[in-house]
Amino acid sequence: MPRSYPAVGAALAGLSFVALASAKESSPVTMDTVWSYAASNQPLEAQAALSEVETVDERTQALAEAVLAMARPPLSESDWAKIEPQLAQLAQGDDDIAAQALYLQARMHQVQKAEPDQARAEALYDELARRWPESHWTQLGYVKLGLTKLFAGDDATPPRARLATAEALLAKVTEPPLRRDLQLQIGWAALEYDLPLDEVLPHLIAADAVGGLMGITPEDLLIQIGELSFRAGHLGQAQHYLERLLAEFPTSTRNYNVRQRLAEIRQALAAPGGGA
Repeated sequence: MPRSYPAVGAALAGLSFVALASAKESSPVTMDTVWSYAASNQPLEAQAALSEVETVDERTQALAEAVLAMARPPLSESDWAKIEPQLAQLAQGDDDIAAQALYLQARMHQVQKAEPDQARAEALYDELARRWPESHWTQLGYVKLGLTKLFAGDDATPPRARLATAEALLAKVTEPPLRRDLQLQIGWAALEYDLPLDEVLPHLIAADAVGGLMGITPEDLLIQIGELSFRAGHLGQAQHYLERLLAEFPTSTRNYNVRQRLAEIRQALAAPGGGA
């Protein structure tokens, strides 16, 4: 008998609701639960949790509903026609919910519509920065806009012009994790555009200095900085980062190759006139 995947899905969904009900017996479901599910790409669980929250204000409820509606692709134009007015209405306020709604509206135009509208997205990000210059959502908007400037748009835009625009946005970002994320992307863009390694490395090194990386592991970044430093002729710098790799990740499967590279670096540094 063939498996009934819808039945399996229903059973799993049922387990989610049972788990949610059990959690409610021990402690009340809060909006933190909703946002946690949403952040981990579990919109059905988030929707179930939202229905169980005992006390939630109207604006928070409306924002959560819009966020969860956006998390259920594919979205049609009629879906957008319902979601965007809701976000626009919320953005008329003067609180963090309004700032987040305006950010989401910009992101919708930037990446989530079938035909992105970068000009509209940029106008909304500009409005966000004007109304809430210190908001986390403004800071996040600078990062997202910086990625667009680096990798999207007119192919005729010279690489250094792309980086200069992203660096101007970076200057406005004050939250260290967000600065790290944009700085890392600037470094990678410079590498992709085959710019001199001395224009790549400062960005990667600055990102590493902040720490706390998520998508790319610190191990990956350390070996990248070490190897690129070696290729650029900065032997002392290459040695520093590769030795850090061995110290911080002693069981890495890459360590044999790292030790081989370090032996080469130490030999070069020991030679007469060895570079630093």
